[in-house]
Amino acid sequence: MEDLVRLNLVGESTAFLRCIELIRRYAACDATVLIHGETGTGKELAARAIHYLGARREFPFLAVNCGAIPDTLLENELFGHTRGAYTEARESRVGVIADAEGGTLYLDEIETLSARAQVALLRFLQDQNYRPLGGKHMLMANVRMIAASNENLAARARRGLFRQDLLFRLNIMALEMHALRARRGDVAVLANHFVQRFSRQYAHTGKRLSSASLALLERYEWPGNVRELENLIHREFLLCQGSEIEIDPAGLDASRFGPGAGAFTLSGGGCFQAAKARAIAEFERSYLAQLLTETHGNVSLAARRSGKERRSLGKLLKKYGIDRNRFIRDTA
Repeated sequence: MEDLVRLNLVGESTAFLRCIELIRRYAACDATVLIHGETGTGKELAARAIHYLGARREFPFLAVNCGAIPDTLLENELFGHTRGAYTEARESRVGVIADAEGGTLYLDEIETLSARAQVALLRFLQDQNYRPLGGKHMLMANVRMIAASNENLAARARRGLFRQDLLFRLNIMALEMHALRARRGDVAVLANHFVQRFSRQYAHTGKRLSSASLALLERYEWPGNVRELENLIHREFLLCQGSEIEIDPAGLDASRFGPGAGAFTLSGGGCFQAAKARAIAEFERSYLAQLLTETHGNVSLAARRSGKERRSLGKLLKKYGIDRNRFIRDTA
């Protein structure tokens, strides 16, 4: 698995390991691959793994976001143009297909292609022949194609929004990148992996996630998937001034927490007292964050509402590393 860790593909769940098995099998052949998955699930990472684990690893891997290219420029972007092909074409320029020669071309957000662009891509996929805009001769490419979408292309094809024949050409090999909420146990594995990576990046070793934070992360549904988790750990790592990283629940969408799933993790040991202490710590941290959210960071008001002395409440905030300034709002 070390080669996959280097490619930032990390996990131990059954769903993740099935994906890894397919990635290895697809890397051993040269067929077109279509990757499906929600935003943030690692579709481009999977495409890069297929490329770098395969025979084309010494050649380029180029990623193109189809949604970022205007329809009128797509063919120019893919196939290039000759000098004088249009008014502003003062010199010839090759397209990304020529740039990726011998390697892999990754087309992200393939569902955004217009009808005209779909026809152009379909024509190329049939025999990998293409003609630059304004060119007189057909050129032959040697490029592996990998496409990705966060939508159901089969459903779009049924509604007439995506060409069925293009879908058939792309979907020779299919790969589904599962949402993080479906990868049971991988949240903790990924979170610890990101902490280790940022420790190396910032030369700041010794930081670790608390047991209560790991329990909190496991309960969250992660609508932004692995990318959201990575960004959260990155932020909390930089904000943490001690050795133990405490995740602030206020930074997560409260409506996205599962119904108690994973609330009592035994990852820190099966001792009743230890499990009870972690549950209490999680409750106190969540309660304090909600209290400061409602009072906009006003500790005196929070103390009155909670029925605690201000000094006692301040000690609790310090214990969990909760900064009142994060909750202050301009109410003017």
